[in-house]
Amino acid sequence: MNSNEGSVSEKELPNKSLLLAASAACIGGTFQYGYNISVINAPTVYVQNFINATWRERYQVDISQDVLTLLWSTIVSIFTLGGLIGALIGGSLSVKLGRKGTLLVNNTFALAAALMMGLSHSTGLFELLIIGRLLIGINAGIGICVQPLYLGEIAPTAFRGAMGVGTSIFITAGILAGQVIGLKELLGREEYWPILLSTTCIPAILQLLILPRFPESPRYLLLDKGDSEGCRKALKQLHGSVDCDAEQEEIDKEKSDSAGLEVKNPWELFADRSQRWQLLTVILLNAVQQLNGINAIYFYADYVFRQSGIPEDRIPYVTVGTGACECVTALTCGLLVESLGRKVLITGGYTLMSICCILITLTLSFQDASPIVPYLSMVCVFAFILSFGLGPGGVTNILTTELFTQTSRPAAYIITGAVNWCSFFFIGMVFPFIVVGLVQYCFLVFLVVCASVAIYICVVVPETKNKTFLEIQNEFQSSNNKKASSDDTGAKLLSTAL
Repeated sequence: MNSNEGSVSEKELPNKSLLLAASAACIGGTFQYGYNISVINAPTVYVQNFINATWRERYQVDISQDVLTLLWSTIVSIFTLGGLIGALIGGSLSVKLGRKGTLLVNNTFALAAALMMGLSHSTGLFELLIIGRLLIGINAGIGICVQPLYLGEIAPTAFRGAMGVGTSIFITAGILAGQVIGLKELLGREEYWPILLSTTCIPAILQLLILPRFPESPRYLLLDKGDSEGCRKALKQLHGSVDCDAEQEEIDKEKSDSAGLEVKNPWELFADRSQRWQLLTVILLNAVQQLNGINAIYFYADYVFRQSGIPEDRIPYVTVGTGACECVTALTCGLLVESLGRKVLITGGYTLMSICCILITLTLSFQDASPIVPYLSMVCVFAFILSFGLGPGGVTNILTTELFTQTSRPAAYIITGAVNWCSFFFIGMVFPFIVVGLVQYCFLVFLVVCASVAIYICVVVPETKNKTFLEIQNEFQSSNNKKASSDDTGAKLLSTAL
């Protein structure tokens, strides 16, 4: 039995200061990512009308539909370009400025973006929307890279999984908040769209007010800066004076184990054969997180809801229900991740998503067979979203933190962040063609993706629950040595036979 397993029973809840620090990090981190994915949907028509009016005023002619579509697509998709830039610089900033310092500085991008988008209408410059979306994309890219890093490093081993799920909880909370605030009863009317887009400043201001009250990552202070006293103070504030000894001991052990090692850059991590399976695993999981069909589900949701007889003007409210579902499952994942473990949740999630892909294909293929089939489609949509939130949506970021030690973790987040944003951009560009070409059978493609990654996790990824970072690394290295030994034996047998 692992020595850490008893710690969960000894203490049922993490320290209050730890929860507040995590919440402060998340509200200006991954909450912004989720919020800015969904909030742009509500004012689509209003922003297009503004672009057309501005174009007419400048050139005395209406804008062509093709140019309007291009400009709107640029406003929406440049968010992913900003995210990629943010992911590429986030890891380096976290080493130079610290995890907390990077999160605080990152808010300048959000405040600048809110200012640009808020002033676009009054100045008659739709170009400010493009700049604003690029800046908020950079903010989201840095946040989704550095915030999980901070959460993973401030959490005690016994609560690292539950704390890590905070990333997905706040992403889904951000998506839900963007959907709700975009309703016509709030800021979803035409005259309010500049205010709606500039509300992204609110999470940034909240983080600037709250996060400075909490310490820097204890691991960063000791392992990167050599500040033993600062590490001790941070642990006492975050974990309590009684519970910080075990964590201090673990960090000291990691420090002695990594003595003389420098923080790796992405190229050095790619070249490190001892961590190839960890790196391959997190690259695969982050790519599949975007390519597993969750985007297709949201694309088909409106169609399924219309087929089910829901009035057009009520569909936005049902869509809010899908956001609420994902938020609830993220919370559920947080409650279950320490008892069931990471491997069970993520494998089970992808398995259930595979089953849902089959059912969705069948129900979409036979929509007119019976009046009940559209409702079955709706159930499948919600089941797919629930399955995603319960496993892949919540556990992927936890594994990215847990599979690497301090010297490799920032580089791992740079790589996985870049993969995530490139996959996001790829699915945005290719997905419409997949849907047009395969129609409902596109879910068979996602079936293959989900089933394949479920098998990979079963075979390759160890359970990381209640294990220290060093224990996880040693388990992977032991597995790598076995594979290398097997390869050497096979080579010797082959040479003998020849």
